[in-house]
Amino acid sequence: MTARTARTAEERQREIVRTARRAGSVDVTELAGELGVAKETVRRDLRTLEDHGLVRRTHGGAYPVESAGFETTLAFRTTSHVPEKRRIAAAAAELARDAETVFVDEGFTPQLIAEALPRDRPLTVVTASLATAGALAGAENTSVLLLGGRVRPGTLATVDHWTTKMLAGFVIDLAFIGANGISREHGLTTPDPAVSEVKAQAIRASRRTVFAGVHTKFGAVSFCRFAGIGALETIVTSTLLPASEAHRYSLLGPQVIRV
Repeated sequence: MTARTARTAEERQREIVRTARRAGSVDVTELAGELGVAKETVRRDLRTLEDHGLVRRTHGGAYPVESAGFETTLAFRTTSHVPEKRRIAAAAAELARDAETVFVDEGFTPQLIAEALPRDRPLTVVTASLATAGALAGAENTSVLLLGGRVRPGTLATVDHWTTKMLAGFVIDLAFIGANGISREHGLTTPDPAVSEVKAQAIRASRRTVFAGVHTKFGAVSFCRFAGIGALETIVTSTLLPASEAHRYSLLGPQVIRV
């Protein structure tokens, strides 16, 4: 391969990553037309980008992996995989059972879980998410404790030592945790070290931990690892995660529920 060809491939791959991050996903056929190359060239580029941990390939395309340099906003998350997230949230909320205190993580799926929690009995919800606190502020029988700290603009959630110090003072019945990636090898990961600390402290403070997330989270790896799969009591996802893969996760300890 010549230096010019290599440079062209690198430029093309940078453009693919930019497009994926802007749009949320890319399509092989569309990329081939936009870049003026063969579809097989695009597939080869996507394989290279997947090897570098920048995208995850799908049938006919790819989507971006969240990393130290890229994270989707809460606003974007409210528009992607919404029916799947609602099914997962409803199933996860049923796991609250007799819990009296619940931690709800930042993110859209945890917010949907919070909104689906029982209202027929007293419940205390601890959260770092401004969106979740706002959604539950008027909920019947629900007491909301919003953790203080620095607010991250993209996710509207608090982080840093104020947040983790408050969490360290609690013993919580159940934590609903989200992640940007979950893999059997690397566990649960997220792009930002400050967010990672909050998630890790929430798990330490909780008797039970439930991870809830869409199928695209599985196999993805981000920058900061905050828990192993064995720390989870339950994983709730959708049937879009193959049963064979769900079984592999269950062998590491947690019950896996697909809805």
